[in-house]
Amino acid sequence: MIDLEFIERLIRTLDASGLDHIEIERGGTRVRLSRTPAPAPVVFAPEAPGHAADPSGSAPGRPAPQGAPDAGSAAPPPESLPDNVVEITSPMVGTFYRAASPDADPFIEVGRRIAKGDPLCIIEAMKLMNELESDLDGIVREVCVSNGAPVEYGQVLFRVEPA
Repeated sequence: MIDLEFIERLIRTLDASGLDHIEIERGGTRVRLSRTPAPAPVVFAPEAPGHAADPSGSAPGRPAPQGAPDAGSAAPPPESLPDNVVEITSPMVGTFYRAASPDADPFIEVGRRIAKGDPLCIIEAMKLMNELESDLDGIVREVCVSNGAPVEYGQVLFRVEPA
């Protein structure tokens, strides 16, 4: 059991540090403290036939895009994705980068064939650059995150059709 005094010390430690969150497991109890709130869940409702398109250009039930999209990151509508698509998720919390440097070409583009071991992106976590590699052969069908955007553990980064 974790006592209140221990949690208060964790809060003071988080406040005094530059960390965004602390997660600890002690005595079978897990505690996660975070400066930023968890993102609200987004519910995607199927489009009813006969409804007019949203003037923002986003599909109904989807949040409107923020900022200018990166070249090659325009995602096809969900209806056009194959049934066997595999979602590649973030293995950590960090910042998502599509290329090795700001002036470099992105590692992958929508429609491009990838092989197991190919670099997909870089996730910066605590000033460390972590290259995420593909664990399957396939064709990239969707890039789900904008360059430079923060990502959470388990967040979908790419949708790939296995080859």
